[in-house]
Formats: sequence, C-alpha cells, structure tokens
Amino acid sequence: MLYSIILPTYNERENLPIIYYLIDKTFTEAKLNYEVVIVDDSSPDNTLEVAKAIQKSYGEKHVTIVSREGKLGLGTAYIAGLKVAKGERIVLMDADLSHHPKEIPKMIQVMDETKVEIVTGTRYAKGGGVYGWDLKRKITSKGANFLADFLLNPGVSDLTGSFRLYERKVLETILPEIRCKGYAFQMEIIVRSKHAGFKVEEVPIVFVDRIYGESKLGLNEITLFIKGLLQLFVTY
Repeated sequence: MLYSIILPTYNERENLPIIYYLIDKTFTEAKLNYEVVIVDDSSPDNTLEVAKAIQKSYGEKHVTIVSREGKLGLGTAYIAGLKVAKGERIVLMDADLSHHPKEIPKMIQVMDETKVEIVTGTRYAKGGGVYGWDLKRKITSKGANFLADFLLNPGVSDLTGSFRLYERKVLETILPEIRCKGYAFQMEIIVRSKHAGFKVEEVPIVFVDRIYGESKLGLNEITLFIKGLLQLFVTY
C-alpha cells in the first residue's frame, strides 16, 4: 500500500527539510511505502527551492511538488495535492514540525484494526497535549473546540486538529463539497464525513508549537472559523 503525505507550505524553508527527514525515517523504519506531496503557495522565503533540493536528493518517486501562484489557502492546497497524490491512503499534516510523523504508524494500526475510514490525532484525550503555547492560544483552541462540539456534536474531541489519516475515498467524496476556508476547513471535513456515514477513530498526539517561522493564526482565521462554524450549524 502507498501512503501519500500532503504538506501545504508557505514560508517553511527551515522546517521542510526536517519534517521530510522525519517522515522518511518513520516510513523507512516501519517498512511502509510513501510519497510526499509538497504544495507551495509562492512562498517568498524560497521554500520552493528547498523543496526542489529535497526532490533531487530523494527522487521523484518520493517527492512530488505542486507550485501555485499566490497564497490560495489551506483547503485548496489539499485539493491540489490530492489531484497528484497516488496513495490509497492520505495523510494530512502540517509542515511546521507541530506534528511528529512518529504518530503515523499508530494511526495506521488503528485504521487497520478498526476498519474506520478516518483516524484523527487529538490533543485533548488522555496521552495527548500541547507544548509551547501561551495561555491565550490554549484558551482560543479550547474555546473553538468547545463551541464546535456544543453546536455540532461531532463526537470528536479535537475538531480543529489537522493531523489525520484518511482512506482516499473519503477525501475524493468530501473535498469537492467543502465550503469553509482556513482552520474551519478541518472541522468541515469531519462533520461532512460523519454525515456521509464515514467512521472516525482518535489517536492521542502531542502538538508542539513551531520553532521556525510565524504562526498563520490571526484575526482573519478566527473570523473565518466562526463563519464556518455557523454555516455548518445551520446546514446540519
């Protein structure tokens, strides 16, 4: 089986070589076939050149690059990555070292044992957690998940998390229906997936705040999340 890891990037030149090394190490040690699809949105810090260097070192078998003109958003980056991904299973994760690839074999094991279509990492179950956030960021994340759980009742403890393993058919079915942008995108995938009858299991993860670069979370992202939440509440 081939696993495709889709990595959207914007100004991640310092992080990209490290996360790729960790992915390669994890999959090699687990004896799993993989490819990484890097979707770069015209990063001004030359992330694309770093991606090309990684591709040259590891080969096109393991590294595919999608270069897009302009900063077009997280949701559309995943759609662009899925179009070129060859794997039967798809991993969505961040490129900023917030998610450690060592958790992926656990996700695969859970998917194999339970036969679910989605395995999502959660910061808010026993064994999970967050490292490096200040109190404001923790309150924002907790508040967002509490509000989403209260309004949508999705049965998932970390609805805004972005570290997940999917059967390909889920994304092929759900992504064309997605309307939310930014961080609400992750929430909408789960809500629509469960509404469509796909099953979800959780794996505890530790989220580590980025060392290099700046967080993409700002007032605009929070506004988009609230709009997306209300839209899903009205719809479902």
